[in-house]
Amino acid sequence: MNETNLIRTFCAAAEAVGAEILRPAGSEQALGMIRELVTGPVALPAFPSGERLGLAAGLAGFGIELLTGDLRAGAATAALGITGVNFALAATGTLVLESTPEPIRLASTLPERHVALLDPKKIIPDLVAATPLLRQFHQQQPQNYLAYITGPSRTADIERVLTIGVHGPKELYILLLEGLSDDPLEM
Repeated sequence: MNETNLIRTFCAAAEAVGAEILRPAGSEQALGMIRELVTGPVALPAFPSGERLGLAAGLAGFGIELLTGDLRAGAATAALGITGVNFALAATGTLVLESTPEPIRLASTLPERHVALLDPKKIIPDLVAATPLLRQFHQQQPQNYLAYITGPSRTADIERVLTIGVHGPKELYILLLEGLSDDPLEM
């Protein structure tokens, strides 16, 4: 499957499970799109593609309150969390995040909205294609923790009543932007 088809397949699958895809033309527009989503403090852990984008400086320039560093105390009060993505699975619209660092886990699970920054070059066909990457993650450090995110958090009770956002974000925004990082071992 070529890159265009991978992107198309990924976007369709992600939207089918409730994610919203954002396609900015460049970094300035990306920062503007994120600003539109901000309704309160933003949990912003350190990650390479965010630093490359100039995320902290750009959002602070808009006067947005950023929660950085140790997010344990503030992530639950954040309205929005922003993380990078290591790679994504086109078949299911799934994001894969190396979530060993606690700030990444907190920013991607506690706020009601999660914005995930994804370079389209990191979209691979499916979990079978991910096997070599997963092997690399765990050879690098056997205790690595990986999170698989497929749409906003959802759960159902025994009566099959679906609820969104009980165990994680109610809204998931995937910001596709070229040039963030094409290295799946780097967020």
